[in-house]
Amino acid sequence: SACEKSDRWQDAIGLLAVMGSRGVVPDAITYSAAISACAKGGLWQHALGILVVMRERSCRPKTITYNAAISCCEKAEQWQQALGLFAVMVTCHVTRNVVSYSAAISACEKGEQWQKALAVFWEMR
Repeated sequence: SACEKSDRWQDAIGLLAVMGSRGVVPDAITYSAAISACAKGGLWQHALGILVVMRERSCRPKTITYNAAISCCEKAEQWQQALGLFAVMVTCHVTRNVVSYSAAISACEKGEQWQKALAVFWEMR
């Protein structure tokens, strides 16, 4: 979280690696913070990679994790990726909240996908 706020996404990713090498197991909050830090650097691919690593290490992503990844994709104008993550939340039985919907709608807006944004909005109701 501190790395995100100070725009030091490299340090956030590095901390994940150091934790693993020292036997410290990151939790969903740690991964979510690293994903949020990636958003500051426009590193949506890294954010998605962190999600993959989480699953490989049997750490179940939570709503906050998906929201961070969707927001990262939204900031990078990757609306398809954002909607893909939004859909995966249902498949993985992760509860969507107002942040999830808002980030997905914003991603559609940035991608000039007003029909998809409207569909997400109606799904929220």
